[in-house]
Amino acid sequence: MILDIAIFATYVVLVFLVGLYFYRKNKTSDDYYVAGRNVSSWHIGLSVVATDVGGGFSIGLGGLGFTMGLSGSWLLFTGLIGAWMAAVWLIPKVYQLPGIQKLTTLPQIFEFFYGKRVAILAGIITTIGYLGFTSSQIIAGAKLASGTFVDFSFTHAVLVMGIVAVGYTILGGLKAVIYTDTFQWIILMAGLLFAGIPFAYEAIGGWEAVNAIVNKDYLTLTNLTWKDLVNWSVTIIPIWFVGMTLYQRIFASRGEKQAKKAWFIAGLFEWPLMAFLGVILGLFGRVAYEQGLFEVVGFAATADMDPELGLPVLLRTVLPHGLMGLVLAAYFSAVMSTADSCLMASSGSFLTDILRFKDRGAEDMDKKSLRASQLATLVLGVIALIIALSLENVLEAMLFSYAFMVSGLFVPIVGAFYWKKANKVGAFVAMILGGLTTTTLTLLEIQWFGLDPNLYGIIIALIVFISIGLIKNHTNK
Repeated sequence: MILDIAIFATYVVLVFLVGLYFYRKNKTSDDYYVAGRNVSSWHIGLSVVATDVGGGFSIGLGGLGFTMGLSGSWLLFTGLIGAWMAAVWLIPKVYQLPGIQKLTTLPQIFEFFYGKRVAILAGIITTIGYLGFTSSQIIAGAKLASGTFVDFSFTHAVLVMGIVAVGYTILGGLKAVIYTDTFQWIILMAGLLFAGIPFAYEAIGGWEAVNAIVNKDYLTLTNLTWKDLVNWSVTIIPIWFVGMTLYQRIFASRGEKQAKKAWFIAGLFEWPLMAFLGVILGLFGRVAYEQGLFEVVGFAATADMDPELGLPVLLRTVLPHGLMGLVLAAYFSAVMSTADSCLMASSGSFLTDILRFKDRGAEDMDKKSLRASQLATLVLGVIALIIALSLENVLEAMLFSYAFMVSGLFVPIVGAFYWKKANKVGAFVAMILGGLTTTTLTLLEIQWFGLDPNLYGIIIALIVFISIGLIKNHTNK
């Protein structure tokens, strides 16, 4: 156990050193928020998938594998569809915008099409949504740590994960985030492929044990309903059109061609690779749990267990000391990849689009402006940490954050690019009513016909957006 903690601690120190290195390199707003706009396709692609999947979906996928088996992989199939749709229909439109070399946030695009008031509202939605998403990543890291180290309470784990993620992001900015994402993703894939899967497979007794213990539906790709697919699709596919972490990487790319290539790379890494790795490990966790292998670490097969703890407890149970520390570092890498990106998105939108903080120099970000960016990151990071202390389920927190942003931003951004009758009044009202519908139904736990509240939020936003657009267009004739 001491060896595992030492390996994990070494990794955390290295992460901070990377952040410190880029802290000294950051001189301009482009450096801090869009990584100098000169990043290659592979770095962008791996950073995109590391950010989108990250620790939250890694732990969440493990939970799906635990509760429904291989069919949980369809969750990330929607990610592949969303990535490729954005590559074909979104990225070319973004690169046609005049002054793209000056853009750093998604709400700035809203300002170009709809004006300042709509941009501020988009900034509020983005800031709040990514605060929730950052919190979900902190929870994911905490579950990983508390499920791995028996004497590490969940609350202490939340505090440690939050402090590390916030501190690193304040130091390094997006440039540190993107370049370390590549390294972190390689660690995660290697850890799962060459350590997690083989050791877990051996410990549970191979595929014969899986066949003997779990329901046969767990081994199919049909152990889900059409409602599951619809709910995942309406939440995850649209986020590729409204996620500020993704726009930051579009702006950070060297050009349109490189950005599109990066999005195709990201889609393939999401599904099938990461999707099946996550659910298979979750499935193995379910088998180990049913076999009583978790009893030595306090989880009896006769007691209820949080499905999202199945994967980290499995790794803790089957991996030898030393190797467990490496795999823990791999999963923490995934958590960091998403947490830092989401915090950067929230910070950038808060400072640029809500506070309207402008650069004081003609080109370079002066020290006062840079410090303001880091201060905003610190404040929002502390808020995200406080939120994390009150949440429990990683996947639910992530999907709610996604839904909040999607229902408010998806219709207006697509309309801006593809509908000539789009107008600022329709966009503003659609953003409010779409987000309000989803939030209200979610808080009241209302799911008409078993469908996600986000679907109804999008429908309301679409109706309002089109209606006002047609009325305005008719009035102006």
